[in-house]
Amino acid sequence: MRRTEEENGIEGTVKVSDSGRRMAQGICPVCGTKVNRILGKA
Repeated sequence: MRRTEEENGIEGTVKVSDSGRRMAQGICPVCGTKVNRILGKA
């Protein structure tokens, strides 16, 4: 599994899921994959 997003930074948005958790969603500028990160409860 590649970790290109950690070295290059992701431009994205912060959304709240149905279960109340905050998620950062964006697209990796290098490989173009969708990236989701769980940030914690809102």
